[in-house]
Order: sequence, then C-alpha cells, then structure tokens
Amino acid sequence: MSNPLPNNSKKNNVTVSKQIDVPTLAGAFILSVLLLTLILPRAESVGYFYTLGEPWRYASLYAAEQFPVYKTADELKAEQDGASAQVQPYFALDSTVAARQVAAFRADYAAGKFAGVPPGYAAHIADALTRLYEAGVMSMADAENLAKFSPTHIRIVRGNEAESREAATVYSIRTAYDEVMKTDTAQFRREVMAACNIPDYLLPNITLDQTKTHTAVDEAVAGVSQTHGLVKKGEKIIDRGEIVDEQKLKILDSFQRDLSQRNETADRGLWELIAGQGLFVLLLLLAATLYLYTFRRDILRQRSAILLIFSLVTLFPLLAHLLLIVKAGSVYLIPFALVAVFLRVFFDSRTAFATYLVTLLLTSLCLSNPYEFLCIELAAGFAVVFSISELTERAQLLRVSVVITLVTLLAALVFDLTQGIGFAGLSPTHYIYIACGGMLTLMGYPLLYLLERVFGFSSSMTMLELMNINNDILSALSQNAQGTFNHSMSVANLATDVAKKIGARVQLVRAGAFYHDIGKMAVGPTYFTENQTGVNPHDRLDDEKQSAKIIISHVTEGLRIAREHNLPKEICDFILTHHGRGKVRYFYVQWVNKHPGEQVDEAAFTYPGPNPMTKEQAILMICDGVEAASRSLKDYTAESISTLVTRIVDTIVAEGCLKRCPISFLDIELAKLTLIESLKRTYHTRISYPELKS
Repeated sequence: MSNPLPNNSKKNNVTVSKQIDVPTLAGAFILSVLLLTLILPRAESVGYFYTLGEPWRYASLYAAEQFPVYKTADELKAEQDGASAQVQPYFALDSTVAARQVAAFRADYAAGKFAGVPPGYAAHIADALTRLYEAGVMSMADAENLAKFSPTHIRIVRGNEAESREAATVYSIRTAYDEVMKTDTAQFRREVMAACNIPDYLLPNITLDQTKTHTAVDEAVAGVSQTHGLVKKGEKIIDRGEIVDEQKLKILDSFQRDLSQRNETADRGLWELIAGQGLFVLLLLLAATLYLYTFRRDILRQRSAILLIFSLVTLFPLLAHLLLIVKAGSVYLIPFALVAVFLRVFFDSRTAFATYLVTLLLTSLCLSNPYEFLCIELAAGFAVVFSISELTERAQLLRVSVVITLVTLLAALVFDLTQGIGFAGLSPTHYIYIACGGMLTLMGYPLLYLLERVFGFSSSMTMLELMNINNDILSALSQNAQGTFNHSMSVANLATDVAKKIGARVQLVRAGAFYHDIGKMAVGPTYFTENQTGVNPHDRLDDEKQSAKIIISHVTEGLRIAREHNLPKEICDFILTHHGRGKVRYFYVQWVNKHPGEQVDEAAFTYPGPNPMTKEQAILMICDGVEAASRSLKDYTAESISTLVTRIVDTIVAEGCLKRCPISFLDIELAKLTLIESLKRTYHTRISYPELKS
C-alpha cells in the first residue's frame, strides 16, 4: 500500500531551551507595569456605582471639601430653553423698501401694465402694501429661523433704537400676500387683484440679525445657574444602606463631578502619586514573577507562556478601568474567573490561583470598595480551582460557570449581611451584575480556542480532538503501519495509567503517545520489528550504522509530518523526546561486538533528542521503552514483568535521560508499580479448557 504522507525530508536538529527567556520576560514585565500604571485612577471617586432607588453599598460618605449641587441635564436644559424663549430676536429695518415698492406698483399701473384693472383696485393694493411694510415683512428663510425661537416679541432696529413688537404682527412674504388677497369681496374681487402680480412688489424690509440674536441667546443661557445649593465640608452625603433617592442621586453625581474637576486642575503631588502607584504595580508583578521562578521555572523558558500570563494580568485590569470610565455597568460584569480558568487549563492550580490573585489586586486599585471585590472574586477563584481538573468537554465549562455564579452570589450575600445590610436593603441590580459576570465565563470556550491559536497552547479538548483515530495521520498510520499503530495504542494505555497515578496531564500524554511514532510511515514501516512478517530489510543493508540511521530518522520524519499537519508544539515535543538522547541499542551492541577494540562513533547511534523536559514526556519515554521490550518476553510471569520494568526504567534513569524534567523518585517508583500491574493485566495467563470426551 502506498504511503499517503511525503517522506522527502532532511534531518531536523531541534533543541528545547534550558534558559529563561529573559528578553521576553523583561519586555512583557516593563510593558505591563507601564500600562497598568497609566490606567490607574488619580481621583478617589472612581469605582462608585449607585442606582436610583437602591441602597448605597459603600461606607458612609462625607464631603472632604465644599462643593455645589449641580442641576441635572434635564433641569438645566429646561431652564436654558426657557431663557432662550424669553429672548427677542433682532431684525434690521430697511425703510427704503416700502416707498420703493409702492412707487414701483403705482408707476406700473400708470403705464398701463395691468389693463382692465379699475383705479380703485390700484389704490386699495397700494394702501395694503403700505400697511404691510409698516408692520414689517421678512423673507421665508428668516421666518423659518424665527420659528425655531418661538418668541412672543421681536425687536426691530431703526438706527440706534430698537422697537419691540409682537411677533404675530409681522409678516413673511407668503403671509403678506395672503393678507392682501383675503380682502376678496364684491368690491375687490380676487381674480382682479391677482392680475396685478402683487408678489412682484413684496420684498423683505426687515432682516433677522443673527449675530445680535445669538449673542442675546448666549447671554440668556449663560445667565442660567448650573447649581442650586451647596454641600459644606464635612457634611454627610449618604449613609451605608441608605436608599439613593432623586436628591441623593443629584448630590452624588455632583460629588463625583466636583472631584473630577478638582483633580484635573490640581497638580500638587501628582508625580509622587504616579510613582507610588507604579511602584505598587511593579511589586505585585515582581511577586508573580518570583513565584514562577521558584515553582514553575519551566514557564519562564517559554515565550508563549510568558506572553499569555502577562497579557491576562494586564488585560483584565484594563477592561475594569475602561468600564469605570464609560460607566457602562458594574465591574462584576467582567468575568475575572476566566483568568483562573485559562491558567488552570494550560498550567496548574497553584499557578492559576497565584496569577489570579495578582490580577485581582491590580484591579482593586481602581475601585472605591476593593475589600468587597476581593472577597467575591476570590470565592470565584476557589470555585475554579476546585471544579476544574482537566477541561475535556463543553458541558464541563457550563457546570463551572454555574458553580462560579452560585459561589459569587453567596459570597456577595454573606458580605452584605456582615456589613449590616438586611435582606430588605439588598440591591437587586448588584446581584444581577454578579450573576451575569458568572455566566459570562461561558465565553471561555471560544476564547480558549483563540488563545490556543494565538499563543500556541493546547487544551485537553484539543487533545481529545487529536485522538480521533479517523483523522488523516492516525488513519494513514493504521493502514500503512498496523504494528506501529497497535504499539502506539498500547503505549497510550500504559501512559494513561501512569499519568493518573502520579498526577500528570492525562490527555496530553495520551495524545503524545498516539503520535510519537508517526515518522515510521515515512521511513518505511517494515524497518521496525512490530511491522515485520518474517522478513527483516536490515539484513540487506551494509552495516549497523546504516540501520541505525534509518531507525533514528523516524524522529525527524515524525516531526516533519507533525509540522506539515499543524500539530501542536506539545505533540512535536513528544516526537522529539520519546527517545531523548538515547542510543539505538540493538545496532550499537551489534557494531561493538563485530568491531572489538575499534573506536565507536557514538553520534551515529544516538537519537537527536533532546531528553524529556516535562513529566509527561518522561512518562512517554518510560512507557514506550517498557511496551516495546515487553514484546520480547518469553514468559509473562509476575517476576519476569517486574524484572523487565525495573531494568528498563532504571536504565533510563541511569543514563541521565530524566535529569531535566520535574519528576521525583516517588513518581518513578509509582510509575514502575503501575506499569507492572498494567502489564500483568495485559498479559494475564488463561486456564486450559478441557476437551469434551466422545
């Protein structure tokens, strides 16, 4: 059967860094300190949330300085609109228009322009035009502008004098024409007057002076006071648990506004404040870094892990401060528990909780009631740590969200009761915000996928997807190298048992076992004993070095296949480390025996490595060696299995393959016992069934 996966590849020399990624760590650390210091508030009022008709949740509030009580926007607008309505718009009078237009009409009539119109009509129309111009005629545009003011009176300016008139007594071009034409009687018929082309003699003689008018409006609006009353220094603003009514709401809004204005204009001690805040942020982030250096130094060797942790620690306080600035709701709407969820899925419980605590402390600097915030959100963090071991299904995240919601609601209730707020004084809005924030942790599922792609991590759910034997790689492995496929499944079962016993990531090591030998497809399956059926192609090769080269190449070929199929970095690491820097012992011993006294080329028989760097990689190396060696046993007795497992594991340890991974002697002993029991169950003896006598 043809191999569907390409096999033209050169050797990959890949090593895992043993040093802390100092440039990435320093860059992330400095950037986080700068951003967090920049967003910290400089005013003490930040963080107060209150709603009309609900109790004040904070400590009793007193005025530190005297401040005015500002009118609400609606009140101020109503008063300003009233003041604007009292303004009399200014119109400039052109006294020449009336005489000129009346004279023009009479001249045209005398010239015979309106043939058949009786003389009485001409006198009537001339008198009507004179009356209209005396009242005042404005353009249609000025009439529309005047309608915006809706004044009762206007002022008509004649030179240096201004005469006040009722707005209803002046005309626009249209209303002036209607005024002339409405005298349709038996004496003056409409159709006869229409023949005189009256609109030709109607021109505006008063013009709206927008400059003077707007100046008058601005002065009237400016004269409206923005405040009513004062709150004196030391005066109590509101008590804890007191209901926020309309008057209290107005005073609280005025308090916040006054503090913001005062902080904008005050610069005394500003740099000292910024320096203190920056130092506090620096110390918190330094504590987080020291924790990682002491307990999880392996994280500091990975650029993606450093960036993920510092991104989460910085992002959530930034979101909280942004929410406070726009006043879009309570800070409890932000699902801070996601920090613990993500770090618990990718790392461990201690790292998740320590980083989560630092995130909460950094966020609390923005709040006016940090103690309550810490109590509620710490309860959410405990809920995450105790309810998530490995995230392996969608329903599990739903259960976690429900647990977080219930725990945070209970913590908020207990806190309120301990502060003397009775059930009648509880704020429904506050609890709705907390419940919404708890359920928003459901966003963790799509965000988890995004983090995996951005930072290159793999969750347990991704590992479960990779273990689908119908995918391209595993399907090709089962078709082209059935023996290797069966070997991988057996190794996966053994590794699962060991990982459960010593507390390693089960899904990760199991997925690694599925893929660790995929390179054997590209090299040629029959070069490996589990795929041979009586014919060994190594017998046709020149020497043991050539055979060793072929066997070793399954590591680099496996890495190539994994990268071509975009497998996660963790899987690639298993492929590289499952033999570590060990030797192809079979051909190594053969060559030494055939060439006694000659200097052996160690590199020709040594895998490229590196040696395992994690507990899961160590488990796979041990289980791979034990499973392969177990197939060579002649008798599967308890003693032979125990001897085999002990010999294989002790050899791996003696060769120093596990020096660089965090696995203890206790873990190794537990792994031995687990492997012995697992192999006993696998190779158990069966009783002989009796034959039926005829």
